[in-house]
Amino acid sequence: MHLRRRILTGLALTAALLAGTTTPAAATPVVISSGHVDVLDVDYAGGALTVNLLDDDSVERDPADVILRVPNTAKVTVPSGSKWSFLGTDNQAWVLPQASSSELLWAGWNTEEVPSGVFQNNRVTFRLTNATGPAGFSAYTVFGGTPTVLFDSGDGLPDSLNVNYNTHAHVNWGFDAAGTYDVTFEVTGVLAANGTTISSGAKTWTFEVLP
Repeated sequence: MHLRRRILTGLALTAALLAGTTTPAAATPVVISSGHVDVLDVDYAGGALTVNLLDDDSVERDPADVILRVPNTAKVTVPSGSKWSFLGTDNQAWVLPQASSSELLWAGWNTEEVPSGVFQNNRVTFRLTNATGPAGFSAYTVFGGTPTVLFDSGDGLPDSLNVNYNTHAHVNWGFDAAGTYDVTFEVTGVLAANGTTISSGAKTWTFEVLP
């Protein structure tokens, strides 16, 4: 089970307000630039479907409190061929790879806390509903030199991906130019018990891509 650490919520926040802090100060975002991170950490408990970010220390965080930094060492030359046309500008892109790298974020997702039998077909759906930034954003896998595009802001949104329960996966995260990207995901699932669709609600993740 994932370890969760929450600060100044519930009664603690109420106590702070009563002590005279009428408007809590905005927390400085946590910058994460290397190590393992589950960008989408999906849980289902108590009838609620949630999605957050799980960092390398097994701390679950609201994506709004995090900046995911992509250093210039992530810059790559895009392979030639039409199958790579979704990625990059002027044959260059910044990529967080699906394989572990000591210098870069090893970014993925997990549905390990989604129990079996809760959702139809034992799966949930990831929906990329919005992406803003200086250029395109994509997520894809590569096997045998061939990319499979999972999400691509350049060909219209929303994009959807069905993900089985108890999945832990890593993919490539591509950015076509340097700059700041805000990408918004929602996770939905159809309850096996009654066919009702429930949602995590939309959340936005910020990636800072350095030139």
